[in-house]
Amino acid sequence: MRVSVFAQAGGAPARPTLRDFKRLPNGSFQLRSVGEPGRTYSIQASANLTDWATVLLKQTDDGTLEFTDEPANLEKRFYRAAMLPASTVVFTNYHGWSNSIVLSNGKVEAVIVPAVGRIMQFRFVGETGPFWEERSLDGQKSDPNSSAWLNFGGDKSWPAPQSEWSAITGRSWPPPKAFDAMPATASVTNGVVTLISPVDSNYGIRVSRRIGLHAEEPVMSVTTSYEKITGTVSRISVWTITQLNDPVRAFALIPPSTRFPTGYTQQSSERPADLTVTNRLLSLTRDATSGRKIGTDSSTLLWVGASVCLRIDSPRKDGETYPDNGSSAEIYTNPDPQAYVELEMLGPLLTIKAGDRIEHTSKYTLLRRTETTADAEARKILSR
Repeated sequence: MRVSVFAQAGGAPARPTLRDFKRLPNGSFQLRSVGEPGRTYSIQASANLTDWATVLLKQTDDGTLEFTDEPANLEKRFYRAAMLPASTVVFTNYHGWSNSIVLSNGKVEAVIVPAVGRIMQFRFVGETGPFWEERSLDGQKSDPNSSAWLNFGGDKSWPAPQSEWSAITGRSWPPPKAFDAMPATASVTNGVVTLISPVDSNYGIRVSRRIGLHAEEPVMSVTTSYEKITGTVSRISVWTITQLNDPVRAFALIPPSTRFPTGYTQQSSERPADLTVTNRLLSLTRDATSGRKIGTDSSTLLWVGASVCLRIDSPRKDGETYPDNGSSAEIYTNPDPQAYVELEMLGPLLTIKAGDRIEHTSKYTLLRRTETTADAEARKILSR
């Protein structure tokens, strides 16, 4: 068998190269592909330079793939290496929800489930992610007319302030129907996924969420828009809620000129037991016995897990009024048996009438743990 090898660029920034070609004693052929660490590459084979088959597809730690092709009765065999494009979109069945979307840049991937209107996961490719998911609800859908709330987990958006839900919708809980309990439609344009909700019958608002990944970095950007379609004038804030697994510790970076004398405002009847504020760094852990919540005027929240961290940034706008006693970033901790926390970002309170649109953008960054303690990790990530 005659062998030919060459590299095919799958896109910037790293062109993979094939090297270290070796014929083994049993007739197998071995080669290596070398590219950029952390990217996803494929090795493809062909007998005629026209019909190519992927023989290995893998995300690399150090940029290297090693492949051994078993002996075959072929006169000749060609090989090439390719890198996955910056953003790939795959439609899949995710835990029983059909037409779910996996958006990947080769380093990280976002799992989007239009059936429940949520970003259900954001993770390094091939790994378990930090987003909390309620596996007992896999494949189920909400009944918007039910008084029971199905807590799927993931990332979603509700209108703030929550204190006005009862007056507007006639119920203080569960959340407004189209924001939480109705399926969204999904579209994909140039590697960006857009989720669009139905118009909420009480608020007269349609929610749009544009979800995209950075071409090279482990970063997801989500722009959430509220468009007023019908009804009376609303004074409202875009509120995003990200449910995450029980952390080692959660943090908020307090601004130098915080509006809160203690660095935060207590929003639950009890203060988180181990809450500390040191050198502008607020931190806490989940209380297993009761729900606790605090608000801050921060623009950055941080979740620190055992091996991975998630940073969420959403810049606060100077001179604007915010809900919940002036909060732009909040942390909620849920009691057992559902062991999760919520990192929540809020936009300014704005008045909108039919035809108006407001939006708020959050940036989610995944990072590897490198420090021994959660506090040291947070200080490094947040430059404290």
